[in-house]
Amino acid sequence: MSAYKITAVPTKHPEILKFDSNGLVSPHKNFEFQSIQEAEESPLAQQLFMLPFVKAVYLSSHFIGIHKSDIVGWEDVQDELIQVLEDYLNSGAPVVSQQDPISQAYTLYIETTPNPEVLKFAANKNITAQTVEYKNEAQAERSPLALKLFSLSYVQEVFIDQNYVSITKTRAQDWESVKNEVKQLILDFLSSGTPAVLPVEKNSAQTQDPISLQIISIIDEYIKPAVAGDGGNILFESYDPESKVVSVLLQGACSGCPSSTFTLKNGIESMLQNMMPGKVNEVIATNA
Repeated sequence: MSAYKITAVPTKHPEILKFDSNGLVSPHKNFEFQSIQEAEESPLAQQLFMLPFVKAVYLSSHFIGIHKSDIVGWEDVQDELIQVLEDYLNSGAPVVSQQDPISQAYTLYIETTPNPEVLKFAANKNITAQTVEYKNEAQAERSPLALKLFSLSYVQEVFIDQNYVSITKTRAQDWESVKNEVKQLILDFLSSGTPAVLPVEKNSAQTQDPISLQIISIIDEYIKPAVAGDGGNILFESYDPESKVVSVLLQGACSGCPSSTFTLKNGIESMLQNMMPGKVNEVIATNA
């Protein structure tokens, strides 16, 4: 398995920094600790509270949030914290000692999507910290779950997000006769404890211009949660300041969906134009 890598991400609160992980941190439950006494069940949080500037620790599926006091600046401690977190996670020590993923069995729910060729298989707890899409088996070498799914002759594409899998089938196959087979395959895989997606090293964050960062923020906060409900995802690709054109990538159920054009124009494009007056002329999908 690849080593854990941590990337620091600013938040709206100047004293809180998110430390994103390329692997699962606390996959079954979120935690918030305001003191070392509260953090009794988390050896990692206890270790962080030993640092004099740490006021609170937040644990989620794919990140650790740290609230610091104003006695130091992030530029003075950020690199040290990244090293502490990477060393701890790579040591194999438990993040939360009382967390028992085996005690809660996976439950899977089948949901339809606006795309008739795609079904969404949603789990009752997180299965990955990454968002990945595979158009064929050759692309899926880092996802044991996707490779299993591609062994089914009618599986055409696989999209995996935090707690669900969206699967695109071939048009020749009807879902009614195979959906339970797919559901059981996913349940058996998750119950085995094998990671759905292997962690990968994150590339250095690409510097984005302020308008692109604002677009990304709007997409993440307002648009992604809505399309995730239908088993899809919208990924920002680029912004052209001269033409004021935003390019996005449609993933999961959004890719090839008959209603994707309506969503693109009347949803994403209208929202960006209303929230960023004069900054966006058009939104296009590079894979529409």
